[in-house]
Amino acid sequence: MSPAFLFMLVVGLALIGWLSARAKAKRFLAESQTKRIVARPTYHAWFVALWIALPLAVFALVWGIVSPMLINRSVLASPAASALPAFGFQRDTMLAEAYAVATGNSRAVFNPDAQALVQPFREAIQFYGTAGVLLALAIAVICGLWAWTRLNPRFQARVRVERTVMLVLLLASLVAILTTFGILVSLVFETVRFFGMVSPIDFLFGTHWAPDPMASISATQPDRFGAIPLFWGTIFIGAIIAMIVAIPLGLMSAIYLTQYASSTWRRWLKPALEILAGVPTVVYGYFAALTVAPLIRDGAQAVGIANASSESALAAGLVMGVMIIPFVSSMADDSIAAVPGAMRDGSLAMGATKSETIKRVLIPAALPGIVAGVMLAVSRAIGETMIVVMAASTAANLTGNPLEAMTTVTVQIVALLTGEASFDHPATLSAFALGFVLFMVTLALNFIALRVVKRFREAYE
Repeated sequence: MSPAFLFMLVVGLALIGWLSARAKAKRFLAESQTKRIVARPTYHAWFVALWIALPLAVFALVWGIVSPMLINRSVLASPAASALPAFGFQRDTMLAEAYAVATGNSRAVFNPDAQALVQPFREAIQFYGTAGVLLALAIAVICGLWAWTRLNPRFQARVRVERTVMLVLLLASLVAILTTFGILVSLVFETVRFFGMVSPIDFLFGTHWAPDPMASISATQPDRFGAIPLFWGTIFIGAIIAMIVAIPLGLMSAIYLTQYASSTWRRWLKPALEILAGVPTVVYGYFAALTVAPLIRDGAQAVGIANASSESALAAGLVMGVMIIPFVSSMADDSIAAVPGAMRDGSLAMGATKSETIKRVLIPAALPGIVAGVMLAVSRAIGETMIVVMAASTAANLTGNPLEAMTTVTVQIVALLTGEASFDHPATLSAFALGFVLFMVTLALNFIALRVVKRFREAYE
């Protein structure tokens, strides 16, 4: 069964249940001269529809995981699979080719021995597809009839529906928490493995970063895993240069749009500014590498700086700052616009000028939202990869000169996890350690932002 067919099946059966339950509840209303109906017909309808849709959705999810395994098991049990290799990559490749042809995603198999598996795959897909539809119909009928028989004039359908919706919303909110927890567990597990090979002191405080994925695992050199140049490059490019560009420009654009621009100008300028957030980062990377970096190099050489690199931290930081301007501007715009008009009018009535009102009333009152926007922009900047790769190189360099090449943590993570390196090698595991440190830094930034927001929000409530 395809996902689209399952979705249409769930919606169609739930709609049938909804209509039948609503018709039954309307009959309760027709008889309400002697019996009082507790809930409106709409809630009765939604009660039955939810009891059909939710079990079917769970079944569809489980069946989507189980059915491919059942299909493979059925094909492997057929006589046509006797010529397959016992295990290995070739066996999996032949099965994948036959499955692609059987489902219509491919016209022919590359390996002739896989052709004999096409028909068993088609038969298994048809059989388990039919079985899935029949099971789905059975579940819908059983659950729908059970819910339908529960309906009566005294049935509290509204309470049941609201509790069900609250449970669904709770589960949806837990997805983010469970995802974060899963990421943290996987990072911690691999980081512990890495620190079993390389000392955390050498990793966190070393100043030389040159891991060799091709070196022998037994010949690990801890002095090659000093991550200080990566941490400094991430801070220097993403949290210093980019923020020097993004915070002033973003904040000033928000002030202009909310306090000085006419409605016509605002209607055009705000969407134009937010378009920057939708530009792909690879486009920013090309712009930084082909336009900004050569301009910076030529400008530095024109004033007598001969050692300016064509790949510099300054080029990557400037373009990254332009990229995250909408994050600062949008949050600051919304926060300033949300300040009560009485505060602004009171300041103007006391004789303050418009600029004084902005500086001493609006900005302090909107500071929680502004800080949240800045923290969001910082988190976005330190996680950027493409611009740094194309404009600042992949060389780990511990320097304070913005005209030299530099790299960041995310760039090294991509470089270490790209290729055929073993996941038991310390060079590969170091990517997880870098990710863990980056995760903890981002978490610390969020905690700091929450504390700042809470402090100033309490002062202005």
